[in-house]
Amino acid sequence: MAKNRFQDGPGPSQRQLRVGELIRRTLSDVLARGDVHDPDLNRLSITVGEVRTSPDLKIATAYVLPLGGKGQDDVLGLLARNKGELRRVIGKKLSLKFSPDLRFQLDRTFDRLDETRAMFEQDAVRRDLDE
Repeated sequence: MAKNRFQDGPGPSQRQLRVGELIRRTLSDVLARGDVHDPDLNRLSITVGEVRTSPDLKIATAYVLPLGGKGQDDVLGLLARNKGELRRVIGKKLSLKFSPDLRFQLDRTFDRLDETRAMFEQDAVRRDLDE
């Protein structure tokens, strides 16, 4: 069974959490203002839900979702295409010693929330909760 590096061990350090949140805010601002020189990317409204960093802070994985959830594959492609420019902007604005390599994944949080709600609506689960 494969291990999930984000769930094993003591969890992310305070530094990882702080840097991840700084990157999330900066990336959100850059995407909202359209600071990237790609008109295709600037046309989209993208939510950055979370950024997780590796322990050495050299890799930052941003969990993103386009507004309305449409065009998810296009968003990942556009972000990957502009990864270098986004990395430079983040490094410049945050004054980090090393600008992390950016990776992008779809934010599945809302999907999991819907699944959890559906699970709580099942009769067997409701019966157990009422007891």
